Amino acid sequence: MIRFENLTLGYGSRTLIDSLTASVSQGELTALVGRNGTGKSTLLRAIAGLEQTLGGEIFIGERPLADLTAAERASTIAFVTTEKVRIANLRSRDVVALGRAPYTNWIGQMQKQDEEIVMQSIAAVGMSDYADKTMDRMSDGECQRIMIARALAQQTPIILLDEPTAFLDMPNRYELCTLLRRLAREENKCILFSTHELDIALELCDSIALIAPPQLHILPTAKMVTSGHIERLFTGGIVNFDPKTRSVSVK
Repeated sequence: MIRFENLTLGYGSRTLIDSLTASVSQGELTALVGRNGTGKSTLLRAIAGLEQTLGGEIFIGERPLADLTAAERASTIAFVTTEKVRIANLRSRDVVALGRAPYTNWIGQMQKQDEEIVMQSIAAVGMSDYADKTMDRMSDGECQRIMIARALAQQTPIILLDEPTAFLDMPNRYELCTLLRRLAREENKCILFSTHELDIALELCDSIALIAPPQLHILPTAKMVTSGHIERLFTGGIVNFDPKTRSVSVK
């Protein structure tokens, strides 16, 4: 669904990712991991069309990203950023309704079908009881679910998330990643998210995209564990992975 051909990213004289040729599959949850400052957010922003590339191309399906209009990108790619969102004067359902913007008329008027999609999206993330609450009265985990519901309401085949677990405690981090995996598989979406939670990523994700500047390696999780890339990136680390139980230990 997302394909890179000789993609080079960076800023100034610094190259973060060089000559990347790889792809991220539809119907899978893929974790983007790497050390701080190695280009995780830059890559996500480039896929969303918000960051200039230094070379190569990004393809969405069979089309170059550069050929998509703003309206086409909005109906193809949803992007959940890492910022905390606290909107005091809007109900959760109103926040999620913003995801319908690419499909409403010029004054943003919602139709019955749009309203149904909003409520279905809220239900998909288990937040139906919070539809009329404002986000300033909700926990970080609950707010993050509402932002994912907004992305679902966009009905895009691709969802990008930048550090969605950054402000959550461990149980909520695991629960959120489990939700993302379910959405990828049940909704047949291509979901790519950046994270520092390597143990959770190895346990729950179908594939791992690992940035070891200036290279980025994308492999199925089990193959990534045996590839040696993780040990080389996190010097001295030993990763044990049981493919039958999908249990992971990182030492």
